[in-house]
Amino acid sequence: MGIAIMCSGGDAPGMNPAIKRFVDYVYMKNEKPYFIYNGLEGLIDNNIKQAYHNDVSGILHRGGAIIGSSRSQRFYEKNYRKKAYENLLKNDIDSLIVLGGDGSFRAMDVFCKEYNIKFMGIPSTIDNDIAGNDYCLGVDTALNVIRDASDKIRDTASTFKRGFVIEVMGRECGYLCATSAVACGAELCLIPEVDLDLDLAKDILKKQINNGRNYVLCFVAEGVDKTDFMVDWISENLGLETRKSILGYIQRGGNPTVFERLMAFEFIVKAVDKLIAGLDTNKVIVYKDGQFSELSIDFIANSKYIINQHILNMLNFIG
Repeated sequence: MGIAIMCSGGDAPGMNPAIKRFVDYVYMKNEKPYFIYNGLEGLIDNNIKQAYHNDVSGILHRGGAIIGSSRSQRFYEKNYRKKAYENLLKNDIDSLIVLGGDGSFRAMDVFCKEYNIKFMGIPSTIDNDIAGNDYCLGVDTALNVIRDASDKIRDTASTFKRGFVIEVMGRECGYLCATSAVACGAELCLIPEVDLDLDLAKDILKKQINNGRNYVLCFVAEGVDKTDFMVDWISENLGLETRKSILGYIQRGGNPTVFERLMAFEFIVKAVDKLIAGLDTNKVIVYKDGQFSELSIDFIANSKYIINQHILNMLNFIG
């Protein structure tokens, strides 16, 4: 029986290195690798093909995912899950690796409880919001994209003596925003996990402006929905002409970093080995405190990701 890989949900840099390593390693283990194109939708539509080395030649440096991805409403319906299972049987596949987030893993948990299919999940989301896990594929590249963009925005901010509000992705998780704000020396940072004392921020920054500061960078996580508010706040309270820059989907693309590629390889090897052994499957490979392990879907689904307190302790508005 074969082993298939698919991507589900948002794309993340590191998926293509994982896909390449999957094909190479599965053949090394004398098994057959398969691609499921376009995620759960492709699983339902039988968009499944055996993968070969030439399919993954030259993809290591590319962002996105050559096999596509999707979000599927149809998979919520049992008749479509039955169709997906029948498609796997047609292709002699009994094991799946899923690159995705918690929603994708919950969908596979339901699927594998209904049918005799094994799966292993690999956290792949720039939001980095999987509970019990320090690192998801894609986040390191996204942080570097944000760093590059914000460094360039700082050039303009300092030249024109302006305030700039930079909105970053992350849904309800402030990891991208908090980490980027620390690394880029932002004066202000708004994330869902921490309340910013704007009165105190105003007092400190006004003193700095009186002592020669002539620009301010503010990072805002999309989940707090206060980008426009902060543009007005900086203009009115600090007296700086202020612009906003919403980085948007550029954060999901780009060449995966060296760290991303190496971690993709590690995740894949551990997932394939688990599936071949056939023991303790239907779990998610996680990376916590420098170690790989597996967690149950129930834990991931019912636990909230918590940003490392060390990062939160470094957050302040004193640039």
